[in-house]
Amino acid sequence: MKTASHFVLAAAMLVGACTSGATPSDAAATDTATIDANGAQPATPLADAPFTVQEVASFNEPWAMTFLPGTPFALVTEKSGKLKLWSERGAPIDVAGVPTVAYGGQGGFGDVIAAPDFATSGTIYLSWVEEGSGGTYGAVVGKARFDQSGAPALKDLQIIWKQDPKVSGRGHFSHRLAFSPDGQYLFIGSGERQKFDPAQDMKANLGKILRLNPDGSVPADNPFASEGGVTSQIWSLGHRNILGLAFDGSGKLWNQEMGPKGGDEVNLVEAKSNYGYPIVSNGDHYDGKDIPDHPTRPEFAAPKLWWNPSVSPAGLVWYDGDLYPGWKNSLLMGALSGEGLIRMAIDGDKLHKSDRWDFGKRIREVEVRGDGSVWLLTDGSDGKLVKLVPKG
Repeated sequence: MKTASHFVLAAAMLVGACTSGATPSDAAATDTATIDANGAQPATPLADAPFTVQEVASFNEPWAMTFLPGTPFALVTEKSGKLKLWSERGAPIDVAGVPTVAYGGQGGFGDVIAAPDFATSGTIYLSWVEEGSGGTYGAVVGKARFDQSGAPALKDLQIIWKQDPKVSGRGHFSHRLAFSPDGQYLFIGSGERQKFDPAQDMKANLGKILRLNPDGSVPADNPFASEGGVTSQIWSLGHRNILGLAFDGSGKLWNQEMGPKGGDEVNLVEAKSNYGYPIVSNGDHYDGKDIPDHPTRPEFAAPKLWWNPSVSPAGLVWYDGDLYPGWKNSLLMGALSGEGLIRMAIDGDKLHKSDRWDFGKRIREVEVRGDGSVWLLTDGSDGKLVKLVPKG
């Protein structure tokens, strides 16, 4: 059971850190010890952040974005089914040749990332939701060539992965994508589709993080490759709703996921590891039923950080730039119900709750441009692309 006393003590510790004269980055390893160990993290007013927020464009339910390497452009997915090409030169424009998406609930257009060899191949990877038979749905991943020889368009779109099985409902698709730093492997976050048990079912690729070759085939050294079928795709299991995947500078893979009520978490993802959902969680079921906490089952990998009350994480990126003092080697994470941005300092295989800023708006996506600037997408029908401008 998670108690309010944890949060009161954590808030007191944070006030002490803020009044000690130490900057958040200096205080990360010591003054955040209490809030690192429990679910609390008070938010700081946006006025006190080391940046100002510059609004640059509007979108209809934006979900994900990626800056295209070597170009002045970014691609933005809109959940209802459009792919937009943005640059600072003008208003976003539609990209032709996009797939038909099954839009509804949490489903629709999902992630977009550039292939590691984008500069020569022009290849991008996309995720979206498609309808199956009998009122079922599932996420898929495809790759295509982004063609700018005329009007921007996707060419040679090919589906390379599907959630299996497709199930009823329109929640917890996850469908987040990330390439390993060496460019050799594609990692896919696959949600458990609000069905609980598939997260532990090795015959389903739901509630898992998957590892594939760029063409969608299974690497021979995957931990369960010898078992064949969708089992061979599995890298880790026991996940709920994965809405962020990011590699850090030392090659470690991190994921964040929406937990049940009061159990959002960030994990260090390792091959064959089982993160315990729905058997354990630091949150509880929405109907009030208790879920045993992680410490009760040490055989499951515990989160590096967790939040209670929930923040509803969305978007995750590694930051190693110099534009924002103290941010080097951090993870940046958006928060939906938490309406803000969270910074976590990386300390080897540990994380620290270094900063949380209150935007008063749902943050759906976080990305870093090549110049080290941080950009966010706010959520909803009047979603905004915003740039974080460092204060002088």
